[in-house]
Amino acid sequence: YFGTISIGTPAQEFTVVFDTGSSNLWVPSVYCSSLACSNHNRFNPAESSTFVSTNDSLSIAYGTGSMTGVLGYDTVDVAGIKIFHQIFGLSETEPGDFFYYSPCDGILGLAFPSIASSGATPVFDNMMLKGLVDRDLFSVYLSKDGQSGSFVLFGAIDPLYTTNGISWIPLSAETYWQITMDSVNIGRERVACDFGCQAIVDTGTSLLAMPNSAVNNILRALGVSSSGEVNCNEVSTMPSINFHINGKDFPVPASAYVIESDGYCTLGIEGMDIPTEAGELWILGDVFIREYYVIFDRANNMVGLSRL
Repeated sequence: YFGTISIGTPAQEFTVVFDTGSSNLWVPSVYCSSLACSNHNRFNPAESSTFVSTNDSLSIAYGTGSMTGVLGYDTVDVAGIKIFHQIFGLSETEPGDFFYYSPCDGILGLAFPSIASSGATPVFDNMMLKGLVDRDLFSVYLSKDGQSGSFVLFGAIDPLYTTNGISWIPLSAETYWQITMDSVNIGRERVACDFGCQAIVDTGTSLLAMPNSAVNNILRALGVSSSGEVNCNEVSTMPSINFHINGKDFPVPASAYVIESDGYCTLGIEGMDIPTEAGELWILGDVFIREYYVIFDRANNMVGLSRL
């Protein structure tokens, strides 16, 4: 899921992932000779009359892919909201092939300033600081089955998407959009996160990521082999995975956690062991977010979920 922003005067356009799992804005630049930059739009500071350079460098490693570059300031336009003097990264290297194959040019991080590389003020923080949004929150709708209509809405909650009510969940850390989960159940059976665990709501991750032990438990509970492959005809009879958060159940049905591609069906879950201060970390990626309209509330440090 990505959208178009522009940087500079006159505007240079870029497609970016709106990523709630990171906090920096960066795009490829003309300083970059990596293969990944060759097939993407590159920012040329010499062609922007409002660009201000710095001597500060930037280096970011993601779960997949990494980049290094320099920091600069320029006018950034996101959805018609103009942020003057926004700090952003101009990539100089994008090693490997992850970004080469990426459909978008760069990344616009929407997590907290505490995890921004090089202390760069995130885009949404500047929107708030400069009074460019009506409310200090943004909300995300991700469509199913590749349909159109996905959006990030800055400064508002669209009531069309909250007809089922909003459940508010307090953050457990102001880094990622991190919350505490009580348990993960399939039917009546507790299958993982037995004594509580930490989760982040991450638009920049496609699947559900969880500790390897949890993957094994879920495979076992669903009667699925370790390959994660399932019979496409059986998806309609498979149970939901229920995430118990802040005293409420948030189900993800099989239609959401099973990914169909070229007639083959596989579970949209992946194992990755990420330790945090408070134990194992889960990532509630797009598989989860497609089932809920998600409100990211900076004014109250809460995540709001409304079932779609």
